[in-house]
Amino acid sequence: MSHLHTAALKATKLNHLKQLHAQLFQRSLCSDNYWVAQLIKLCTRLHAPPTYVNRVFDSVHQPNVFIFTNILKFYSQLGAHSDVLYLFDKMQKCNVAPDAFVYPILIKASGKWGVVFHAHCIKMGHDWDRFVRNAIMDMYGKFGPLEIARELFDEIPERAVADWNAMISGCWNWGNEVEARSLFDLMPEKNVVTWTAMVTGYSRRKDLENARKYFDQMPERSVVSWNAMLSGYAQNGCSEEVIRLFNEMMSCGVCPDETTWVTVISLCSSHGDASLAEGLVKMINDKGVRLNCFAKTALLDMYAKCGNLAMSRKIFDELGTYKNLVTWNAMISAYARVGDLASARGLFDTVPEKNVISWNSIIAGYAQNGQSKVAIDLFKDMIAKDVLPDEVTMVSVISACGHLGALEFGNWAVNFLEKHQIKLSISGDNALIFMYSKCGNMKDAEKVFQSMDTRDVISYNTLITGFAAYGNAIEAVELLWKMKKENIEPDRITYIGVLTACSHGGLLEEGRRIFDSIKDPDSDHYACMVDLLGRNGKLDEAKCLIGSMAMHPHAGVYGSLLHASRVHKRIDLGEFAASKLFEIEPENSGNYVLLSNIYASARRWEDVDRVRGLMTIGGVKKTTGWSWIEHKGEMHKFIVGDRSHERSADIHRVLSETEKKMRLAGYMADTSCVLKDVEEEEMEEMVGTHSEKLAVAFALLVTEPHSVIRVVKNLRICRDCHTAIKIISKMEGREIIVRDNNRFHSFSEGQCSCKDYW
Repeated sequence: MSHLHTAALKATKLNHLKQLHAQLFQRSLCSDNYWVAQLIKLCTRLHAPPTYVNRVFDSVHQPNVFIFTNILKFYSQLGAHSDVLYLFDKMQKCNVAPDAFVYPILIKASGKWGVVFHAHCIKMGHDWDRFVRNAIMDMYGKFGPLEIARELFDEIPERAVADWNAMISGCWNWGNEVEARSLFDLMPEKNVVTWTAMVTGYSRRKDLENARKYFDQMPERSVVSWNAMLSGYAQNGCSEEVIRLFNEMMSCGVCPDETTWVTVISLCSSHGDASLAEGLVKMINDKGVRLNCFAKTALLDMYAKCGNLAMSRKIFDELGTYKNLVTWNAMISAYARVGDLASARGLFDTVPEKNVISWNSIIAGYAQNGQSKVAIDLFKDMIAKDVLPDEVTMVSVISACGHLGALEFGNWAVNFLEKHQIKLSISGDNALIFMYSKCGNMKDAEKVFQSMDTRDVISYNTLITGFAAYGNAIEAVELLWKMKKENIEPDRITYIGVLTACSHGGLLEEGRRIFDSIKDPDSDHYACMVDLLGRNGKLDEAKCLIGSMAMHPHAGVYGSLLHASRVHKRIDLGEFAASKLFEIEPENSGNYVLLSNIYASARRWEDVDRVRGLMTIGGVKKTTGWSWIEHKGEMHKFIVGDRSHERSADIHRVLSETEKKMRLAGYMADTSCVLKDVEEEEMEEMVGTHSEKLAVAFALLVTEPHSVIRVVKNLRICRDCHTAIKIISKMEGREIIVRDNNRFHSFSEGQCSCKDYW
């Protein structure tokens, strides 16, 4: 037996634990209550996997109070509070009477419901046990009311240091700095925990000066003290101080624990600094540090944010049974962040349990990688599974609605927010402005903006961009001056938005003044200015501006010139711009199509064929144009000539009837955008079934008379569709809003908000 006791005391690895277990098995002691209790105690100290601990526990038919106490401690250390409460229930069913040692564990696991066990302790006469009493005080200090903790404290005839510490921590939890400091000054004997509580308290209040003062005055420091100061700096964004203090800690010979490593590794994650991460990993390896699952999860996240997903996955796989939900979520988020949605979804579908963070990671992954419909469908699944979303979820979903132009579902999401009282921060309000703007509802976008107590540059940029897409140039310019008055510094996005608004609204001179006011304009600002000049017919000036650029023009600059050349039928400048674009982005089919359109409008069919030949040689395929429309929460998508929709026959019937009425009103198809030298009748057939016309016909078929029709298109609307939808809006008495890839067109009473200036 003495040999077994020695083996238990010397065990430092899981292998030692298993060897001891094997010896107990050989001696038929593996079901003995005493030795099972010792094994579970060792499992706690050595962080054994829960599956192994459960097998040890299940090997006893009638576990005693020591076994139950030890396994409760094991799960308490893991933070698995639901397992603690489940085991206590099992303990009662086994008629095992708990002793005083059990109650501190139960009170800690119960959180704010620990008051139930307070009553239980009074009934059982355990409330004056000093450990139980301290746990009860700590519970009231965390969850309130603090007054009860103070009453218990005042009733203690001889207060231990732990009692003072619990009361000081409770005061800090409730933001009572004066009381915490008063207790600290009155305390007859302080220990390292007392001083650490003061460091932590001031750090939480972002008063790092006082936190550091108490830290520096500490007679002695434990690793927990160092962690408290490191966490204070880390949580307040003082990364340089974290690294400096960590180096000081190492030079003092203090051995970092898991919390230290999690703090420092997480800091490297937030910075995404590969060299800093590499140095940290080298230090961990050189010192032979054994990281726990929390630190390894932080390491996994750090590698992911530094772009090394292979190492992230290696750590994830190596964790095996030690993976927790945080680990799964970190890996899902890592894949989603880089756009590897297949891997992210694979993990998401196999994770043993999901929480709101799991859902947020996968929904945000799809939303941020252009798959807005999938993001919304996942959100619907989340709701169906009774998982309550938080603000992070709603920001992703609202943004996805904006990208899709799904105003109907966006409004449903807003009602969901209000119903479940999900409060939005500034980022949530910005998402709402984005959603309403992208859905063409500038009235509600502006209403959200005006209701905000605090606005940042993103708030202004989002609304300015919305006004720009609608051609509301004056409103966009006024917002620029307003943000300057509020001492919010415009950034490059602001100026892109305002210049775009000037371009869409025809404010040439105002645009010139704003462009000249930019200290260091970049290529995007030049592209906006070229677009503004080009739309106003000043193509030669636009070309001169390109020639004066200090930096090499990017595709957007030449693209603006190419578009203007098409509008103003300047074949020479169109050819110049297209030749540059073919060099910069040879795979972009849009450039070939635009040049083809210029040739087609001039009936230069040989040149059209030559450009199409260049596309064939280069393997460039024309981007398929599509339009979609929301109806009853579903998105209906159409491509040119589409007959795949379940109501295709009805759609084409409505389109045919509408076209007949349009012709009586004087409509003639504009076939200048057709890229083939074919008969006029065939050209008319091609433009007659463009995707936006099919979408409008579907809307006329399924929506209420006089309701607004909203269509989203992935390419620019063509001249013929623009003319046709103007006529339809007057004939049907409908407002028809089309969002193409450049701007909004609000058609009403035969007119368009762009004033035919697009």
